[in-house]
Amino acid sequence: MPLTLPPSHSAADAPVFVRPAPLPVGLAGGVVAIGNFDGVHRGHQHVIATAMTQARRTGSPTLALTFEPHPRAFFQPDRPMFRLTDPATKFRLLAGLGVDGIACAPFDRDFAALSAEAFIADVLVGWLQARAIVVGGDFHYGAGRRGTPDSLVKAGAIGGFDVIQVQPFSVDGVLASSTAIREALTAGRIDVANRLLGHAWSVSGEVIHGAKLGRTLGFPTANLALAPATELAHGIYAVKIAIGGVWHDGVASFGRRPTVDNGPPLLEVHVFDFAGDLYGQIVDVAFGGYIRPEKKFDDLNALVVQMHDDSNRARALLAGTDLPKSE
Repeated sequence: MPLTLPPSHSAADAPVFVRPAPLPVGLAGGVVAIGNFDGVHRGHQHVIATAMTQARRTGSPTLALTFEPHPRAFFQPDRPMFRLTDPATKFRLLAGLGVDGIACAPFDRDFAALSAEAFIADVLVGWLQARAIVVGGDFHYGAGRRGTPDSLVKAGAIGGFDVIQVQPFSVDGVLASSTAIREALTAGRIDVANRLLGHAWSVSGEVIHGAKLGRTLGFPTANLALAPATELAHGIYAVKIAIGGVWHDGVASFGRRPTVDNGPPLLEVHVFDFAGDLYGQIVDVAFGGYIRPEKKFDDLNALVVQMHDDSNRARALLAGTDLPKSE
């Protein structure tokens, strides 16, 4: 299965409906795929595909039910979570799979307190009027995670909705999971993360002002401050960057710049064959591969020599991947 680039920030907004707002006519009574969907990886895609197949059989719409913030962030606010996708990116990825709508339940204190029975009655039946539910085999719901896939099947038999349990999905013998992808990114294994995702892992953000040292060295950069909880390995990466919806090749550094200032982590992207002012623009950066770890050089001249080598390696790496070619 070839890798794809994620929908860029300039893509059309996904049809998202936030509880308790009623669903529009035509979306209630559909097949509902449930999950946190962080990363929208190949396991998630399998759940969505199963729901869409069931929906076609019954002539029903397909909905993805997800939660924001991520439940782990709600229950452990003192432990910042490395999110694979911010909410907007998650919604765009889900929409790109072809669902008819995205239902988002705010995960707050009241929602966390819902019993398993109330979750079914208030959310699945009352709000979504679900005709069928598709979940992973480890799905739990309700206060204390007391609801299980088996109890959901029993509730469906009583309440009049079907329940389909999707088995775990593996890629090259590795279980596709958000945890496995986070671990791969923390180790700099972009290749593993992207295979599990089925698309290039990406981040979005506003281009901010930096020290502008790269410009004086012949390598101007677009700088992004990633979420503090981002645990991507510090190092140099081959990337693609979407500017105004158009993808360009580039090379990026993520880290503390030990040769210069050893400051807070920053993503610095040098865009190949591009000239223009990007300050204040929202861009998307998709990671195509890992080149080397971050290191400290004796002087700026040695750094520049290495930057030329990194650029050449990034061009070659991107040319050798099965990611779509930049425009």
